[in-house]
Amino acid sequence: MLATFGCESGNRPGNFEGGSDETEKMLVTPAPDGQVQEVQRKLIKEGRVEFETEDISTTRQTVFRAVQQYKGYISSDQEFKSPGRTSNTLVIRVPAEHYDDLLRDATVGVKKFDFREIDVKDVTEEFLDVEARLKTKKELEARFLELLKQAKNVSEVVEIEKQLSTLRSDIESIEGRLNYLQNQVALSTLSMTFYERTPVYTEFSREFKDGFRNGWNNLIWFFVFLTNIWPFVLLGLALLIGVKVYRSRHRK
Repeated sequence: MLATFGCESGNRPGNFEGGSDETEKMLVTPAPDGQVQEVQRKLIKEGRVEFETEDISTTRQTVFRAVQQYKGYISSDQEFKSPGRTSNTLVIRVPAEHYDDLLRDATVGVKKFDFREIDVKDVTEEFLDVEARLKTKKELEARFLELLKQAKNVSEVVEIEKQLSTLRSDIESIEGRLNYLQNQVALSTLSMTFYERTPVYTEFSREFKDGFRNGWNNLIWFFVFLTNIWPFVLLGLALLIGVKVYRSRHRK
């Protein structure tokens, strides 16, 4: 009895035909009753762009406004600094229907892209296959539950529950894969890198700059020191003038 209900159906979705447009329908192999089933293509869109900007802070603000406008979110935000360059890399998730709009608004004013790549992966066949496997597993689970109600002894109960445990693990795994595909189809991914060129200082120029700054700071501290001892400075000047006056009179 367990062997009979434990066998899974080997049926798989039929062949598919159609273009690459996101909203395009594709035809599945006709069902036994002669009706043709239409399903929407499941597409995963991923893109990557890189470009130079004059002000990295302003560009960040532009990108974040576009992300907020099209109901996306930032899944990763990284900043890198190297000699002559400061860059920012953002990984953006945005509803698939707003992908092109976000890309246009986030890169407004960019005249040249150093790198631009957009990949579209059709996962319709895998999506339907996973749905079919999940449906078969759940139907099998329902049959085992019915058998569990009809079990006549402990050994049958133990064996059925063992089969149900394995089946439940398979169902959870398939549901996880289906949820992942649904998330990837619903939200497109855009990796955006923009950078700003910064002046490069040599070791000599850096030391010269540091020396000039230190000299200026020392000059300021010197004046601060004189301010703190100004009574003694005046007293010294008075003594010096007095000595000179005394010597001049003594010579006469």
